[in-house]
Amino acid sequence: MPRSTEPGAPAATDVRVLVVDDDFMVARVNRGLVQRVAGFTVVGEAHTGAAALTAAARLRPDLVLLDIYLPDMSGLEVLRRLREAPGPEVDVLAVTAARDVATIRAAMRGGVVHYLIKPFTREALWERLDRYRRIDQRLSAGPEIGQAEVDRMFGGGRAEDLPKGLTPQTRELVGRALRAAGDLSATECGDLVGLSRVSARRYLEHLVETGEAEVRLRYGAAGRPERRYHWIGRS
Repeated sequence: MPRSTEPGAPAATDVRVLVVDDDFMVARVNRGLVQRVAGFTVVGEAHTGAAALTAAARLRPDLVLLDIYLPDMSGLEVLRRLREAPGPEVDVLAVTAARDVATIRAAMRGGVVHYLIKPFTREALWERLDRYRRIDQRLSAGPEIGQAEVDRMFGGGRAEDLPKGLTPQTRELVGRALRAAGDLSATECGDLVGLSRVSARRYLEHLVETGEAEVRLRYGAAGRPERRYHWIGRS
């Protein structure tokens, strides 16, 4: 979707985020977590449903981190009104303590990109944001994509649907190494199976796209976060 190009605004490629939570402290924490992820900029906060709708209309964010429990209306009602509002569409990531099936089902039917249940780790939020940005970038790259890429975006795809340059034999080696270790960086994986870091990362990213692994971003004191790959198997 288009990014802001107004003077003084975040970089045109940044994902503009609106944080919505009834708890001022939680909203501040979530704002700080989002700001630590490269390519994301928080453009505002809201603590009620009405304020969220007003801020969304004024700020035109790309993504809303939306709590379900709000003091004046349900976050599900906010989601519905965002979907009906004129202007550019906005994506919604539900970040909430609501864990009942009816609420989760309603959020899914409302088109949330993910549903994250409180309490969660900062890494869990970073992973969802990272995945959102990668999918968003791919969908913005051209007018069409193939079925294999669509399957990978939805967490599916078959093992034989390998990207160009990857082989089933090496994919199996990388998968076995990750299963045995449980958690690896691309460098560590490459050392184990005899691949360069770049090649190992391609296979690991493929496992992420097929839903067999997930990425955990480890932030140090400075510099870019380290991507750690964690085996989860097929759901």
